[in-house]
Amino acid sequence: MTETSDIDLVYLWVDGNDPQWRAKRDATIGKPSNTSLDCKGRFVDNDELKYSLRSIDRYAPWIRRIFIVTDGQKPAWLNTDNPRVQIVDHTQIMPPECLPCFNSAVIEHHLHLIPGLAERFIYANDDMLLYRPAMPETFFAADGFPIVRMKGLNLKDRYIALKKIVLRRPKGTYRRTVIKSADIVEKAFHVRYNGLPHHNIDAYLKSTNAHFREFFKSDIEPTLTHHGRQIGDIQRTIYAFAGLATHRAHLEYAYKRTSLYFGLHGIHRHGLERLTELLEKYRPTFLCLNDTEWTVESDREIIRQFLETQFPEKSQFEK
Repeated sequence: MTETSDIDLVYLWVDGNDPQWRAKRDATIGKPSNTSLDCKGRFVDNDELKYSLRSIDRYAPWIRRIFIVTDGQKPAWLNTDNPRVQIVDHTQIMPPECLPCFNSAVIEHHLHLIPGLAERFIYANDDMLLYRPAMPETFFAADGFPIVRMKGLNLKDRYIALKKIVLRRPKGTYRRTVIKSADIVEKAFHVRYNGLPHHNIDAYLKSTNAHFREFFKSDIEPTLTHHGRQIGDIQRTIYAFAGLATHRAHLEYAYKRTSLYFGLHGIHRHGLERLTELLEKYRPTFLCLNDTEWTVESDREIIRQFLETQFPEKSQFEK
């Protein structure tokens, strides 16, 4: 690939099992509670990154370099001698007032500062995988701008959403952060985006993120002092919405055949049968196996065995 077509991949990763890291987190933001803001599932390491990298090695070998953003940590199994993978510490991209940081929303506002990052990059949490082959055009259109995927709702999903509105169910923390981003972009550009991101691997332009990080500086900066997640944080959705509003991105609706989200707590309710059924039915390109506040240890053990079955071969990024 030419220099202009290079595409990098960025992960956030943390080993929440590390006692030193836990002590620092507890001293800064307190011990985790069983809420969506700071539950154990936000930080626990279940080797998802290892399997996500195996999926990348299998289905997107064209990716140039992989940056893993961490807080003084490194996966024990990672082959750091591989020139295509690089650990990036929080201190390399974030100012002292943001540190220590246990808030992914804050970290995401600094990704464009990663040294050596390509202009075009894709971003993933460690619980996001490829389940089918993906190409550069999966993430970027012919004009070079990123594809922004929002959840498409089928009739059943629309009925459930309408029912929640009628019953006046309170909006979840994540939805509130997305709505706040939409409010800010609407105020600036007079266009409204009401959809939710597909919660999976996303594409960005470094220059676009840098531009809107400065453009929305007064809106974003209060979030940067939040060492832990808080209701009302501004997260990376603002860059996607602003890109769409200024014609620097392309909107595409993602259904289960493209992007499948599965909460791990579903396993102790239904076993693996439900996940297997969904994968066989939809064969999605993107798969997110999300740890939640309702996940229990048996769920994590089952999904780890499942991932080993799906991706048994070591990637080039492992020792």
